[in-house]
Amino acid sequence: MPEILVLYYSRGGSVAQLARQVARGIEEVPGMQARLRTVPPVAPVTEAAAPPVPEDGAPYVHKRDLGECVGLALGSPTRFGNMAAPVKHFIDTLGAEWASGTLVGKPAAVFTSTATQHGGQESTLLTMMVPLLHHGMLVLGIPFTEAALNTTRSGGTPYGASHVAGGSDDPALTDDEKQLARALGRRLADAARKLQA
Repeated sequence: MPEILVLYYSRGGSVAQLARQVARGIEEVPGMQARLRTVPPVAPVTEAAAPPVPEDGAPYVHKRDLGECVGLALGSPTRFGNMAAPVKHFIDTLGAEWASGTLVGKPAAVFTSTATQHGGQESTLLTMMVPLLHHGMLVLGIPFTEAALNTTRSGGTPYGASHVAGGSDDPALTDDEKQLARALGRRLADAARKLQA
């Protein structure tokens, strides 16, 4: 069964929650399956190697996941209006995949979480799209035909799914945030299915 890679980094749990909702949306499309993966953390000084498998949550990504999947949903918390360092570090290691065209023509979407409503959601989503465009991916967003995009008072943008975690870093998603994340997953899976036909 064709799989879409849902790749993310999450510290407080919010992005992981969004990833699960995107995956649910993907699996609502007949014949499509989600493959949840995370990127390992990075540190300026390495004291000990990270374990090969995280203690909980999704397994760490392998570059072969990119070639085996028919699409990509990429998620990261916001760090000063941009993606977190672990996501950027992983993307920066994909020179061979860029040169060989591993991701060319595959659909992609992005999602994020911020502490505040104006904490950089849209700039993070837009900057996450840039390397995907360099890889030749077909980047999708959420159209305003999704009613929740017009009514949400928390996360959700036309550039991708998002969550407002608040100052206490609450990973619980609102109903609108869940609905929009699932809609993004469905849209991505539907596009991938059509491209595979």
